[in-house]
Amino acid sequence: MMYPISLAPYASKPEESRGRLHPEPEHAMRSPFQRDRDRIIHSSAFRRLTHKTQVFVYHEGDHYRTRLTHSLEVAQIARTIARALGLDEDLAETVALAHDLGHTPFGHAGEEALNAEMVRFGGFSHNEQTLRILTRLERRYAEFDGLNLTWEALEGTVKHNGPLRGPGIERPVPPTIAEYDHSHPLALDTFAGPEAQVAALADDIAYNNHDIDDGLRAGLFPIADLADVPLVGPVFRSVGACYPGIEEPRLIHEAIRRVIDHMVVDLIAETQVRIADSKVRSAAEIRALKQPVAAFSDEMRRNDRALKGFLFERMYRHYRVNRMSSKARRVIRDLFGLYLAEPECLPGEWRRLAAGPGEAQTARVAADYLAGMTDRYALDEHHRLFDTYAPT
Repeated sequence: MMYPISLAPYASKPEESRGRLHPEPEHAMRSPFQRDRDRIIHSSAFRRLTHKTQVFVYHEGDHYRTRLTHSLEVAQIARTIARALGLDEDLAETVALAHDLGHTPFGHAGEEALNAEMVRFGGFSHNEQTLRILTRLERRYAEFDGLNLTWEALEGTVKHNGPLRGPGIERPVPPTIAEYDHSHPLALDTFAGPEAQVAALADDIAYNNHDIDDGLRAGLFPIADLADVPLVGPVFRSVGACYPGIEEPRLIHEAIRRVIDHMVVDLIAETQVRIADSKVRSAAEIRALKQPVAAFSDEMRRNDRALKGFLFERMYRHYRVNRMSSKARRVIRDLFGLYLAEPECLPGEWRRLAAGPGEAQTARVAADYLAGMTDRYALDEHHRLFDTYAPT
């Protein structure tokens, strides 16, 4: 079918998609990438992002970002950038919406704890877990497991942070990705297509700026402490000068939306320069380059690093966050240890997939089950299994 979309020559074209692992007839009204996006939105894993947190555990307050709101914000930024560059907005949105599906409950603390427990069984990473969800764990369709997304959507999701094989890459390809690549090769030694590159940087823009917002809301640091942070400090001062006496919540919102805009404009400009310099004429040529085409300018990269450094010291290492992280790690360790030692405590459908106590297959099933939990469910499950007087 014809797709009435005007795209740049170097964009990923829906009519040129490399297809799906399990062939399906095309839809009369939606492109393959639109269908990918819709399948993600209708998935169980996407709905569970509502109660998976970024930094704050769900009961800390309902104004903080969750994985779901973050993913929607990333998708909005990715669509804006993709449109400005003439890329396929639907594919950029698809990668943005999919990129966090594999995260555990309790944010990065939960992932670190589960990885520590899974080290002897091959480890755990949210990137690999996302592919497990997209190709195995979602069981909704009559003819296949997973969502049967297009090659471009899966390739972009797996490689949104860069190649997984090649010079200078010492970490082995995670088992699930390697196994899938064997049957449906994802060109793991190249960069992803341009839409996935845009989605990865949209993720950076979103979480940096929204962590500022959440950190200020939580009282982890005051606005005054941002004064010396490049880009951010000057923007806050500029907004304050434009609107003397503005209320703090309005000041924060006005400043952050301007910082996001600065970063988006810089990314678009630098990417346009790189595309022109490289003379690429297709998405395949972009994948074959030795560096990404989607990038910040040198100055904005320095600003981005400075902001990350500030947030690491003043937010992610704050004692309140450390306390929440400690609780989260303990919950994950306890639950994983119990499921591994006593797989009969797993719910019926998961128990049937497990093997014996302490076996690798049981560990993988326990990790899949744990990774799919929301914060609230993990805390409730911990209460049910470790509180002697709790109902089961």
